[in-house]
Amino acid sequence: MLISTAVDETAALAVKLFGDPLRAEIVGLLAAEQLCTCHLVDITGARQPTVSHHLRVLRDADLVEAIPDGRFTYYRLRPEPLATLAGHVRRLAADAVAAPRHRRPCA
Repeated sequence: MLISTAVDETAALAVKLFGDPLRAEIVGLLAAEQLCTCHLVDITGARQPTVSHHLRVLRDADLVEAIPDGRFTYYRLRPEPLATLAGHVRRLAADAVAAPRHRRPCA
């Protein structure tokens, strides 16, 4: 059985979200409120270029939206892709419940 495209996309999205501890922390922070880079640097203690890199990864994956506000840019976590990811993970969990009943014979 081939891995479906949805599973591939789910895995890629999950890696974008949680593939790095700092990125996972940024995702958690943005889930609670909109923050600018300076806030994320202060909260995480990471260097500004590192925070900016992780924000770019999240923006490129369409998980975070940049919102200009005067001379600052705030970032917000987009709920739609998270809901899609959650749906895929729920389906994987349901498949895993059924998996003990299925066994492929060895050759």
